[in-house]
Amino acid sequence: MDCPKCESIFEHITFNHIEVDRCSQCRGLWFDMLEKSDLAKMRGAESIDIGDSQVGKQFNQLRDINCPNCKHSMIPMVDKDQFHINYEYCPNCFGTFFDAGEFRDLKEHTVIERFAQMIGTLRSNIAAGKKKK
Repeated sequence: MDCPKCESIFEHITFNHIEVDRCSQCRGLWFDMLEKSDLAKMRGAESIDIGDSQVGKQFNQLRDINCPNCKHSMIPMVDKDQFHINYEYCPNCFGTFFDAGEFRDLKEHTVIERFAQMIGTLRSNIAAGKKKK
């Protein structure tokens, strides 16, 4: 498989018996279905993301890409908890592509980000409660 951003070859890497693909050039990460969610829960999994986040930000500008697995057009996504994290999702095979540094950033859900998420949830619940009355 080739990288959907820079078209370089993927290398297979394994963390805790889960194999993912990492681009040999731009260091973006390809996750097959459920691999990202499984790894996101594991301590130390951010170590697979060895790429330069500045390079990742440059490649993040390329959003109109095809899935490296099934060649279907991928959908640009924003993480539901950390709105600054953008990645691509394949609606056909359910794989995801993260540019260099994005998975590491996803794993570093800071206290401030958690607090902002909690406040947002609280506001939504209050607004929903007002609509019911």
